[in-house]
Amino acid sequence: MKEYSQLKEHYKFSKEEALILKKLQPRMENLADTFIDEFYDYIWGFGKTASYLKNTDVINRHKIKIKAWFINLFSGQYDMSYFLYLYKIGEIHVRIGLPTHYVNSAFTFVRTFILKSIEENFENKEQHVKEINAIEKIIDMNLDVLTSSYREEELGKFLSLSSSEKGILSSLKKFNSYINYFLALALGLVAFFAIGLFVYDIYLLFFTDIKIEKGILTVLGSLLVLWAAIELIHEEIKHLQGSGFAIGAFIMLAMAALIRKVLIYSLSSEKASELLIIAIVIVALAVSYWLVGIKKKDSYNQ
Repeated sequence: MKEYSQLKEHYKFSKEEALILKKLQPRMENLADTFIDEFYDYIWGFGKTASYLKNTDVINRHKIKIKAWFINLFSGQYDMSYFLYLYKIGEIHVRIGLPTHYVNSAFTFVRTFILKSIEENFENKEQHVKEINAIEKIIDMNLDVLTSSYREEELGKFLSLSSSEKGILSSLKKFNSYINYFLALALGLVAFFAIGLFVYDIYLLFFTDIKIEKGILTVLGSLLVLWAAIELIHEEIKHLQGSGFAIGAFIMLAMAALIRKVLIYSLSSEKASELLIIAIVIVALAVSYWLVGIKKKDSYNQ
């Protein structure tokens, strides 16, 4: 953990601001019960809160600790013991596997709740600004210390690796980056050929003896493939920006290609057996796409 005086120095946190927070403590202490009720309404919306607060006893202990933390936020004493207290809370979060997203989101509520109280008790502009600055700084310092436990946990895992393991890990990360760039270029090439296929089907529709109904269905199928390819490129761009791998988009492209075949074969009575096989494959892909969607939704809820 950072040395506490250095932390306060980086945030430009002054003794005057500590006194301002101390003066706010009686008012905030009166609001503590309301804070707990609204805080629990907020965190229960995360969806997975019940997996960390498993029974009534755990919830009651957690409420007592959160209430104490909230009141202590305005203690006016921000020394080494205070920041060690925060750091231990962060270690508990790491130990139980609480995602940092939950911590960051909860602090948004804390900030909003306190600032709302400050707005409702406005006296004069100068004092109002000082109170807001003091509150913003103490909340940011709290969040900094709490999340530092996560950063040190990740760093500890990396440092525990041997030099050869670190080298392999770094090489794999570089190789993965090259593969992603290659995939992006390949998808661009696929989209280019999909456009060519669409143009070619338009040509067949207007300049050959192909039946008009078959030509229209073929063009629609090509358009569907082009749309799926564009969607896949869009998902790959998001992947390069840090999102997860979009396996669902690849399934969608495969479905689009098969649907194109169905549209073409639907006009031929000789293709009945092939249509049946393709239909089975499409249903299997649709089920896979549905399962991927459920898995993705569950990961967002976590």
